[in-house]
Amino acid sequence: PRLQMELEALRSIYEGDVCFRELSPVSFQYRIGESGDPKAFLIEVSWPETYPQTAPVISMDAFFNNTISSAIKQSILDKLMVEVEANLGTAMTYTLFEYAKDNKEVFMENQPVNTVTSVSNSISTGTPDVPPSKKKEKKEQLSKTQKRKLADKTDNKGELPRGWNWVDVIK
Repeated sequence: PRLQMELEALRSIYEGDVCFRELSPVSFQYRIGESGDPKAFLIEVSWPETYPQTAPVISMDAFFNNTISSAIKQSILDKLMVEVEANLGTAMTYTLFEYAKDNKEVFMENQPVNTVTSVSNSISTGTPDVPPSKKKEKKEQLSKTQKRKLADKTDNKGELPRGWNWVDVIK
């Protein structure tokens, strides 16, 4: 019942919030940072049966985070776990998402920004020696939001990175 209450609270707090996604009634994703922000990242929080007496499972394995170095992911998770320890026994999913939002700059201070464009280029263009069928399969694993995010990514001059619209050519 307590989980049900927290679930309903989360739904009402984040209603209409494009950053929030309910993957299942016990699993949630939140995007920290605007779409197209090179320092944006996704946190996934899942509740085990014994939550909130035990820690929720926090993951940064989402495809969205594939430009973030594993060291930074680990340090973000470590900081979130400290927050979890402090809030054990209480409904803490909202607290964790808000904590991550408040500390986004700190979390990402060591993340080099310039990697983003190069990665989105390699995602859009694929490598020349991959047969088209292979490339298509890979494409379909991107969700609509991820595709939109790739298209939203601009470099600092406000130009879209080379190859951002090549996806349409493939179809």
